[in-house]
Amino acid sequence: MKKILLVCGGVLLMSGTLLAQKANKSGWHDLFNGKDLKGWKQLGGAAVYAAKDGEIVGTTVMNTPNSFLCTDKDYGDFILELEFKLDKEFNSGIQFRSQSRPEYQNGRVFGYQMEIDPSDRKWSGGIYEEGRRGWQYPMEYNPAGQSAFKKDGWNKYRIECRGNEMRTWVNGVPTAHLVDTALPKGFIALQVHAIGKTEADNGKSIHWRNLRIIENPAASQYSPYDNIYVVNNVDNTVSPQEKKNGYQLLWDGKTSKGWRGYNQKGFPEKGWTINDGTITIHSSDGNEEGSGGDIVTDKEYGAFEMEFEFKLTRGANSGVKYFVKESYDTKGKSAIGLEYQVLDDEVHPDAKLGRDGNRTLASLYDLIARKQEKRAILPIGEWNKGRIIVYPNNHVEHWLNGFKVLEYERGSQSFKDLVAISKYKNWNNFGLWPEGHILLQDHGNEVSFKSLRIKVLK
Repeated sequence: MKKILLVCGGVLLMSGTLLAQKANKSGWHDLFNGKDLKGWKQLGGAAVYAAKDGEIVGTTVMNTPNSFLCTDKDYGDFILELEFKLDKEFNSGIQFRSQSRPEYQNGRVFGYQMEIDPSDRKWSGGIYEEGRRGWQYPMEYNPAGQSAFKKDGWNKYRIECRGNEMRTWVNGVPTAHLVDTALPKGFIALQVHAIGKTEADNGKSIHWRNLRIIENPAASQYSPYDNIYVVNNVDNTVSPQEKKNGYQLLWDGKTSKGWRGYNQKGFPEKGWTINDGTITIHSSDGNEEGSGGDIVTDKEYGAFEMEFEFKLTRGANSGVKYFVKESYDTKGKSAIGLEYQVLDDEVHPDAKLGRDGNRTLASLYDLIARKQEKRAILPIGEWNKGRIIVYPNNHVEHWLNGFKVLEYERGSQSFKDLVAISKYKNWNNFGLWPEGHILLQDHGNEVSFKSLRIKVLK
């Protein structure tokens, strides 16, 4: 009997050793030893962090800024997994590739953050850049991922970083995919968010456990590409997952290939310039068809998803038009088509014209005003992200900097009623063509564009 027990014990010991060896070969190692906070340091505010019962517990404290428990070590390419639960609802997040420098706002923590958001907004899993640029992947981009977070009990987060690709999962559901080069490496941190001034917010806790990481994973250890929307901040490129999703460049970032002047055979000889990955219409007289005239795609498009970045100068006016037909006689004026308005709302007088703000930035020009979403508006001189989606069923959406700001049904009775009271009322079949050109407008002001991508929808 004793021999049998010894043999069994030896087998179990050998099995345990083999499992340990297998785990080591997979590359995982623990970020938390389960006993104390060795290997971590606190930055920012004075929230309380403690190791307790195999967990890290963070607790809110009033009248202190965001607090961060940060790894001593920096990480570049990695796969991170952890679990957390909230005792009571409050905002938090997992920092990654983050930094703190004395010369930047007295050491303020900045960097990417995987959001923990138990509110009705449901943005858990999105990517926010703490301390600098703000939202990079708001969860409006991925409605299917918004339901993955559980308000009660433990949630499992996964973050994969490979080069300029960053991907997140909540409870096994893909939530965000960001392509960005701003921060190639940095520390990982557990955030306890600053709270309000009411006593009810004081003493709320978040628990973390099973924190583990693989550094510099093999290609085979990263998750296969899926089909969620990708935010790509690298100029004039299409990432591998974007290619898989059907995207291609609408402008190559270098030449005028694929574009020409409206009702012209070639690209304008003046007015427009291509330089350093941007295409710019330069200032002239502030009138339609200024110095170079509108430019259009060689191809026509029906159902599509288009994204583009634009930068306004002070007081500038331009637009991105779609379903443009060159058969219209515009008598030297700008081409006719559905227009995503590009405008400095604060300075240009056109913002005060029309009806109910339907000539403001990202509106469907002279037809439908955008929603008033303050977070979507960036200062003049910064790059903005525009997005136009025309579904095969003629449902259309305008997006601005990650926020859906309007939607309508092309060809519906309500659409026709709006056209009938607009400046387009006398244009036959306005906005109803099955296909049309995409256009960048010359309105006599300096505006730049880049990172034009398109996906044909079927």
